[in-house]
Amino acid sequence: MLDWTDAHCRYFHRLITRHTRLYTEMVTTGALIHGDVPRHLRFNPEEHPLALQLGGSEPADLAQAARLGVQWGYDEINLNCGCPSERVQRGAFGACLMAEPQLVADGVKAMLDAVGAGGIPVTVKHRIGIDKVESYAFVRDFVGTVAQAGCQVFTVHARNAWLKGLSPKENREVPPLRYELAHRLKTDFPSLTIVVNGGLTTTEQMHQQLVHVDGVMVGREAYHNPWAMVGWDAQFWGDNHPQPTREAVEEAMVAYMDRQTAAHGTPWAHMARHMLGLRNGTPGARRWRQVWSDHRLKGLPATEVMARARQVLT
Repeated sequence: MLDWTDAHCRYFHRLITRHTRLYTEMVTTGALIHGDVPRHLRFNPEEHPLALQLGGSEPADLAQAARLGVQWGYDEINLNCGCPSERVQRGAFGACLMAEPQLVADGVKAMLDAVGAGGIPVTVKHRIGIDKVESYAFVRDFVGTVAQAGCQVFTVHARNAWLKGLSPKENREVPPLRYELAHRLKTDFPSLTIVVNGGLTTTEQMHQQLVHVDGVMVGREAYHNPWAMVGWDAQFWGDNHPQPTREAVEEAMVAYMDRQTAAHGTPWAHMARHMLGLRNGTPGARRWRQVWSDHRLKGLPATEVMARARQVLT
């Protein structure tokens, strides 16, 4: 979700669902240790509950990054062991870490020590296998080794990651989904929290998975069709607060964009891109998107662009 789930995206999503846990883009330990920490870790208070997703493999670096996550107020530190991109592999982290479960365990232990006893959870996101290794024993042993280091929450992307021959996009589509392996993990490790990820697009599918596991993670579907999240607070948390309208969400996002532009000079177009799926499936949605995507309007205030976008809906 690199370049997608930034703070502006997460603020927008929080306007639709109050309780769904949100995740940052993957932030590398190098970017935090040697780069602009505020740029990578700054977020809006409204985004809670919020997890910081890290990319890295060196235990000492992961520990330092985890401490920064605690200092900045995140609710969870998540280690990415599922990204298959070649750039990530060159950094020796992501999905290739599944081949080194003891190194992952050492990293988890270092992060847990860094956050302190009773601190925020340290979790791991991973695949069910790498390349053509399709044995359940592979992922079972990976989870077992990392769990011994103290990790209690595993998010399982139920596809293999092919480290060679497939693009990241193809890695989300070509390797078959095998949810049953995530289900077996929950059976074999009943005390662990097992969250399943991959290919889930409907609330019905999520409920079906929750019969077998503890949670579900939804990525691109939530981004492209954000209004699907509007009923999640009631369905999954029993919070029957009045649901917002699309119009109210758009207005709140425009007010946020105005504040960000005034405070930081952030162009509204940089933020508005995250809400282009808001009206998917409704009359006039394509024309509405065209207005918000029209960079000829970038010199106008966001409120004026919203007024023009509303006109094409009538």
